[in-house]
Amino acid sequence: MIALTLAEIAAITGGELHLAAGDTQETVVSGDVDTDSRNIGPGGIFVAKPGDVTDGHLFIPAAIAGGAALAIVERRADDPVTQIVVPDVVLAIADLARDVVARVRTGGRLRVIGITGSNGKTTTKNMLREILREEGETVAPVASYNNAVGAPLTMLKVTESTEFLICELGADAPGQIARLAGLVDPDVGVVLMVGLSHAGGFGGIEHTKLAKQELVEAIPPGGTAVLNADDHRVADMANAAAQRSVNVRWFGETGSAHVRATDIDVSASGTVSHLVVDGEEHTLRLRVIGAHHVKNAQAALTAALAVGVSPERAIAALERIELAERWRMQVMGSERVRIINDAYNASPDAMQAALRTLAQITGEGERMVAVLGAMSELGERDVEEHAKIGLLAVRLRIPRIVVVGKDARPLYLSAIAEGSWNDEAVFFETADEAYDYLMGELRDGDRVLVKSSNAAGLRLLGDRLGESFS
Repeated sequence: MIALTLAEIAAITGGELHLAAGDTQETVVSGDVDTDSRNIGPGGIFVAKPGDVTDGHLFIPAAIAGGAALAIVERRADDPVTQIVVPDVVLAIADLARDVVARVRTGGRLRVIGITGSNGKTTTKNMLREILREEGETVAPVASYNNAVGAPLTMLKVTESTEFLICELGADAPGQIARLAGLVDPDVGVVLMVGLSHAGGFGGIEHTKLAKQELVEAIPPGGTAVLNADDHRVADMANAAAQRSVNVRWFGETGSAHVRATDIDVSASGTVSHLVVDGEEHTLRLRVIGAHHVKNAQAALTAALAVGVSPERAIAALERIELAERWRMQVMGSERVRIINDAYNASPDAMQAALRTLAQITGEGERMVAVLGAMSELGERDVEEHAKIGLLAVRLRIPRIVVVGKDARPLYLSAIAEGSWNDEAVFFETADEAYDYLMGELRDGDRVLVKSSNAAGLRLLGDRLGESFS
C-alpha cells in the first residue's frame, strides 16, 4: 500500500484511533493489507474480519508476531498494537481502497481495468496480467479475489509506480459489482458473458445481465467497454455504454468484432486460432486447451489494446502462458492416462465447454471419461440444468460418465434415461468411492475430464488421479 499516516487512515475509514506505545498520529504505515494473519509481514495492516466460522480478532496476536503495525478492528482488543476501531471492517477497507486508488491516480500513470462475467473472469484476468506486466508494474488479484473483501485488498496493493490495476469483479446479488467498480471508476470494463452462474442469487438470467451491466455503467465518459459480440445480452450493453459516452470495443467470432477469431483448432497440446485484429491477420497459439480459452484470450487482448499495448506484444505474451490457473483445464497425469482437472468452478456454459473440449482432444484409439460433480447456485433451474449436462455427455458419445455427489444425481439419471446403460454411467456418493472405482477402471489411452463447482470438492479428486497416473 502507499504510505499513509495513522491519522490519515483513521480519517479515511471513519474510525477511532488507539495508539500503541511508540506510535503517534503521524506514524507512517505502508505495508500490505490482509485479513489473513499468516500473510502479514513487517509494517503490515491486519484487518480483523469477523467470519462465519471464526473471528479475525482472535488472530491479532499472530498478526503482531508477523510484524503488523496496525489492526483495523470492530472492537478494541487488549493486544499491544495500534488499532483503528470501525463499525464494519469490510466497509472500512473499501473506503481505504477508494482513497488509495484515487491518490495514485493523481500521478496520471495508473489505468484500471475491471473484468466481470458469468464465466472466465479469473482466466481472462490471468491472461491480461501476463500481457500488462510486460508493459509496466501491474497489480492483479491472486486466485479469485473478486468479492467485497478480495477486490479491495487487491486495490490496496497499488503503489505510486503502479501503471495497471486489474480488478476481477464477481457478484451473487444485484448491486455488488456497482459497489466494487465504484471504488475505482475503471478506465476499461470487460464483460465476458452472461450465463446461469449464480442465477439463483440474481433471480434469473435477465437479472444476471443487469448485474453484469453495472460494470459498464461504472465506466466514466471517454472510457472503454470491451464487450462480447457473440453474446446478445452482453451486446445489448452497448446501449448503456452509449448513454454514458463510453467507447465500445468488440471481441468474438462475428464479422463486426474488432478482435475476431476464426478457424479454432483444439488439440491435447494446445489451441490454435486465426485472429483478425482491426483488419490485420495474426495467428494465436495458446498452450492451454479449450476453444473457450480463445474467447478469454480475445477479451484480454482487446482490453490490452484499449490501454495502448500492440497486438504483437499482447499475442506474444498470451502464447507464453502454460497454465490458465490451477484446477482450470489443468493437464495432469501422463501420456498413458491424461487427467484434465477443471473442477474449480462450473456453470452450465462452462460444463458444456469442458465436455466439448474433452471430445475434441480425444484421438482415435483413446477413450473419453467424464468425472462430473454438481454445479452450484442454479436456483430453481438446478435439476433441469444438470439433466441437460447428462444429455450432452451421452450425445457426445462419452463411454464412461462418472457422477459424484447427491447434488449431481439428476445428471446421472438424465444420462441413464438417454441410453447410457451397462455401466457406461455410474454414480457415487463420495469422491473416495469414485477414486476407488476409477483406479480399477482407467486404462492406457484414457482422457479423463474432472469437472464440478468448487463446492463439490472434485478438484482434490482430480489431484489424486493426476498423482496416481503421473
